[in-house]
Amino acid sequence: MKLFDNTEVAFALKSDSQLERAYFLFKMIQNEPMVRIGSAVTNFALKVHLPVEGLIRSTVFDHFCGGVTEDDCMPIIDNMYANGNVHSVLDYSVEGQDKEVSFDGALEKILKILNFCEEKQSIPYAVFKPSGFGRFGLFQKISEAKELTTEEQEEWNRVVARFHKVCELAVKKDVPLLIDAEESWMQKAADELIEELMEIYNKEKAIVFNTLQMYKHDRMDYLKALHEKAKQKGFYIGMKVVRGAYMEKERERAEEKGYPSPICKDKQATDINYDTCIKYMMEHPKMALFAGTHNEESSYLLMDLAKKYGIKENDNRLWFGQLFGMSDHISYNLANQGYNVAKYLPFGPVRDVMPYLIRRAEENTSVSGQTSRELNLLKTERKRRKL
Repeated sequence: MKLFDNTEVAFALKSDSQLERAYFLFKMIQNEPMVRIGSAVTNFALKVHLPVEGLIRSTVFDHFCGGVTEDDCMPIIDNMYANGNVHSVLDYSVEGQDKEVSFDGALEKILKILNFCEEKQSIPYAVFKPSGFGRFGLFQKISEAKELTTEEQEEWNRVVARFHKVCELAVKKDVPLLIDAEESWMQKAADELIEELMEIYNKEKAIVFNTLQMYKHDRMDYLKALHEKAKQKGFYIGMKVVRGAYMEKERERAEEKGYPSPICKDKQATDINYDTCIKYMMEHPKMALFAGTHNEESSYLLMDLAKKYGIKENDNRLWFGQLFGMSDHISYNLANQGYNVAKYLPFGPVRDVMPYLIRRAEENTSVSGQTSRELNLLKTERKRRKL
């Protein structure tokens, strides 16, 4: 039996009723029209304040999220760590806020999580999105090299100050910080800011991590150019490497605005790009890799590369990451072999987390074979338990 086929280890933490709920949920997600209609109905119901939060909570929210607050998440975090040796990354998944008070609130939330991380071995990283600390349109304007007004420059200074405040505490607490990637038309400004932070805060090891979305065909060139800068300036590179989360939106915008799509031509090209990236990172010792992947072949490849370069399973320069509620067969079987594994555990008020949950459902529908794989594994485990 191959490592990731072991469903007994994969679902050891799930009760029979949780197993049934997961099966029912992925059955629903498998139906693309239902996901589309369900997403539209849910958005409408929340907009007109219909009492649907309880229903959302007991189904999709509880499967993919840890709770409404950090404290809600603690029983899940403790259970995964104590009984499965799987760590958690607390992900405050509130999206689309664009007021200064929201950005300051997000900053306070991440500072609080950094203190959590210092106290709890089970939470090895903190994470945030660039647009959690500043207006998306502002990142976009800087990415497009447009001149800022005096007010916008002051606004940008506040964004930069928030990033520095988090990085300073991360260094002080010795907790690495994952900064997520977003849409390509705002990413250049985020990349440039994160490079400056790496140069300042990654002198001794990787504390500040950027994110590479490898479905973008320019990311290997970007990584190699960054590596040259890191060698010249003497800093470590930390990267979370993922395939990507905004594919449909990226393609639609490129078509609408008449520029070449930044996305790889097909799934195979993305897979090659991803694997090329992790090979490159594993070859260079002054790089730390958080491999966010639900792909079995890439996970097997990374295990082989770790052996090849003499990187022990528990070496802090290498982490595997999956989303909570998905790919337990990868997470728990890797952790069972002694590898560093963390689940991204989203939390936040139900209505504010809905954009994240809808994206998860759509992603599961659009990624070929992902939902059927989850269903087959759940089916296998149900059968095993009955026997």
